[in-house]
Amino acid sequence: MAFAVISFLVAFLLIGSGGVLIFYRDKIQDRISSALYPRANKKTISTTIEETRHVIGGVVEQFEKILPRSQAETSVVQQRLIRAGFRSDTAVKTFYSAKVITPIVLMLLAWVTGAYHIGPLFIFLLAGGVGFLGPDFWLGRKIANRQAEMKKGLPDVLDLLVICVEAGLSLDQATARTAQELVRAQPALSDELGIVALEQRAGRARSDAWKHLAERTDVDVIRNLVSMLVQAEQFGTSIGKTLRVHSDTLRTKRVQEIEEKAAKLSVKLLFPLVLFIFPSLFLVVLGPAVLVMADSFKSLFGNN
Repeated sequence: MAFAVISFLVAFLLIGSGGVLIFYRDKIQDRISSALYPRANKKTISTTIEETRHVIGGVVEQFEKILPRSQAETSVVQQRLIRAGFRSDTAVKTFYSAKVITPIVLMLLAWVTGAYHIGPLFIFLLAGGVGFLGPDFWLGRKIANRQAEMKKGLPDVLDLLVICVEAGLSLDQATARTAQELVRAQPALSDELGIVALEQRAGRARSDAWKHLAERTDVDVIRNLVSMLVQAEQFGTSIGKTLRVHSDTLRTKRVQEIEEKAAKLSVKLLFPLVLFIFPSLFLVVLGPAVLVMADSFKSLFGNN
């Protein structure tokens, strides 16, 4: 009897081991390879990161569906995100998700810190309003900083374009070369010029590609540049001379703006002088005299 039981257990173990080897052979090989070659764990880590990204993306997508919006509003938000430098497909979803998540986070912070005891209705409404409008203000600030960066670096870009054009390159080749050379010095303009070069390589007309640049950036000096380039192409004038003149004009305009700000400085300093500095000066200068006069009047009326 004992021999029959042992024989049955041995046969069961053999059959089970064979089934495991047949049906789970790939997993066993992966585990053995990961144990023998630790570098294989990089694939697992990358896979985990990718799965985490998909999970976070799914959560974000669920949040962004909460806010009702029209197609026109989505187009405006997408245009603003492009002007800020965000061109990914998930940028709009992330923006709308932030408008939902941020108020919730601020309300939770107000509840955890106990700040709502000051006025529950007011604090929660304030947290919700700031959280809902915060992404819009942040995006507007991001657009303004990027536009200021492009406006400041445009003369340097034009100088490099002039050098490339006068060296014998066409405007299309000069644009691609400038975008390649100024990746670190002027990342925003380099990115935009790279898009212009890609559109021209795809077969779009040069004037249309530059007009799209003006629409994407919404910077006045870039609009003026695009107008000059389109006119130079239509009338057959020299591109190099046009770019050089526009670069000199931008530098002159920058100097004039600095002089204008310096001229306004005296008027702007008037308010802090009147409100903060003059009262302190009056107190320091006239304070001792007032104290002496007060003591004199006190002694005079005290003797009477």
